Amino acid sequence: MSKDELSLCGLGAVRARFERDPASIRRLYFDHETGRKIGVMCKSLAAARKIYRCVEPAELEKISGTLHHGGIVAVVAAAILRTPAPADLRAWAAQGTPLLLLDRIGNAHNLGAIARTAAFFGVAHLVLPAHPGAALPNEAAHRVAEGGLEHLTVWRVPALAAFCRALTAAGYAVIGAAAHETPHTARSSGPSGPRPVALVLGNEEHGLAPEVAAACTRLVTIPGSGRVESLNVSAAAAVLMRELLVRRPGRPAPHPAG
Repeated sequence: MSKDELSLCGLGAVRARFERDPASIRRLYFDHETGRKIGVMCKSLAAARKIYRCVEPAELEKISGTLHHGGIVAVVAAAILRTPAPADLRAWAAQGTPLLLLDRIGNAHNLGAIARTAAFFGVAHLVLPAHPGAALPNEAAHRVAEGGLEHLTVWRVPALAAFCRALTAAGYAVIGAAAHETPHTARSSGPSGPRPVALVLGNEEHGLAPEVAAACTRLVTIPGSGRVESLNVSAAAAVLMRELLVRRPGRPAPHPAG
């Protein structure tokens, strides 16, 4: 596999990629059981004269580099992460588009879990910093996201603090998640005001970098029982996305259960 390629594992992730961008699938490998579920994909690849093949589980493990291949592996063109232009920020702000920013989330599994939650809630844009400690949407992230990354546009910015300030200038409320309350934090109590929200989540161990926290317009914490110090970042992301990005005027209300 070349450097510009990525292996997507699991039927959910592969189906989501096929539905979004079938042309990006270069090769497809699957076991016998999964092969009975992907007739449309195989026909499409056959028409495009691309490789699709039923192989043994050991071969799938070799191709994907993991035991957790889910019976199917698609080799796809790796995405090139772009940097938003000032015009993008102005357009997002005018449209009230919610944004999710991750400050050096280092674990690809956490990145995948957060991406899955973001897609579930309809958050369309995810911003990552160009930092050596920041996880990128690799094979592991795609596997955990189970197709969620196919519904997000992932951006990469040189410096997250500077980007937060640019968002504020564009009209965003930039809300950072803090693990501990300080004189400058408030407990999360829903969105404040009509401005669109950019939610910033920090590193699993160290939280927000000081310069990123200083660039936020507001810091919030999630109130808990105090029996454990904090939530896992992916769990915190779900709570805060629901509270700050979804429960906003003009956005769809949740469907009643049952």
